[in-house]
Amino acid sequence: MTEPDFAPSDSDPPDSDPSVTEGIAPDELADFHAWRQRVVGTNISDKTLLATDYLNHFNEIVMLIEMIPDMPDMLEECLIWQPKSYPEHFRDSGFSDKDLAIEAYGHVPAKFKRPFEDTIAQAHQVVRHTLERVSIDIQDGAADKLRMDCQTSVAMIHRIIQVANGIIHGTAHVMEQAEIDLYLSTE
Repeated sequence: MTEPDFAPSDSDPPDSDPSVTEGIAPDELADFHAWRQRVVGTNISDKTLLATDYLNHFNEIVMLIEMIPDMPDMLEECLIWQPKSYPEHFRDSGFSDKDLAIEAYGHVPAKFKRPFEDTIAQAHQVVRHTLERVSIDIQDGAADKLRMDCQTSVAMIHRIIQVANGIIHGTAHVMEQAEIDLYLSTE
């Protein structure tokens, strides 16, 4: 694979924003700079080495959950959905730069990788809880509660996806686990 060169005429060289590299461990910095150059011109962020395509995995389950109130049998489709790690998602995807995305993931600095993985774990936790909750609603024949639980859950998953998207684009903000725990504890 040929490494892309960064053309001096481009307006934003990957190394132009010091806030991107601030907080990256010194032992990760040289590798990070090299990988940032490799992903220029792809759909992989040159700020973090992460790709937003991974979030499509969650958009799929959100779409299915949104259908459940009107079509409760969609729960079966939801139960087939399984959490996938970042590399698993790309191995199974048609993403044009999937091999590069998988390889780059091994070089994502901890500054981005830790909050990203924590956020993804929260998303998986909320999806699992949602499916348990709506299963009970369907068994109980509680149509209004089912609709409310699906709406509340979808809103929470969307918030988590937004946080993950922000991390992919270079912000290290995460949702507080207490907020997730509060959501999980409500009936």
